[in-house]
Amino acid sequence: MLDSMLGRTYDAQICSVAGTLELVGERWTLLIVRDAFMGARRFEDFQRRTGAARNVLANRLNTLVEDGIFRRVPYQEHPVRYEYRLTEKGLDLWPVIVALVQFGDRHIYPGRAPVLLMHKGCGGAMSDHRMCETCGAKLGPRDVEARRGIGGGMVASATA
Repeated sequence: MLDSMLGRTYDAQICSVAGTLELVGERWTLLIVRDAFMGARRFEDFQRRTGAARNVLANRLNTLVEDGIFRRVPYQEHPVRYEYRLTEKGLDLWPVIVALVQFGDRHIYPGRAPVLLMHKGCGGAMSDHRMCETCGAKLGPRDVEARRGIGGGMVASATA
C-alpha cells in the first residue's frame, strides 16, 4: 500500500502540476510569494508577515532566488542588505495566488473575505475572471492592490 502513496518529491512524474508543486508547493513558499504580491520586499517584512523561523525563511528565499522566482536587489551597502523582487517568472504565479485567495473567500471565509483585491486605476473590485467589476479592465499583478477585507486580513507592508 505504501508504494502507491505519493512520495515527498514528484521527480518521477512528468506532469506540469507536479513540476510546479516541486517548485512552489511548500507552505512557506506560497506564503512568501503571496506577501511579495502584497508589497513585502525585505527579509524582516516576510518574517513578520509569515511568522516563519528565520532559518526557514532564509532557506526559502534563497531557493526562490535560485529558481528564478525572485531576484535580489541591494538596498543598503554597509552591511549589504537585499530586497527580494518578483521576476517575470514570479509574476506568472499571480493567477495561482489569486485563485487560492478566491477559493478561500468562497469556501473558507464565505461572506467575510480577509483581503479585497481592488483595481488601482479606478478602485473597483476584481472579479473571479481577474477583471475590474467597475471599469471592465483586464487586471494583472501590477494593476491590483490588496485592502483589508471584512475578515480583517493582511494589508500591504510598509515598504510597498
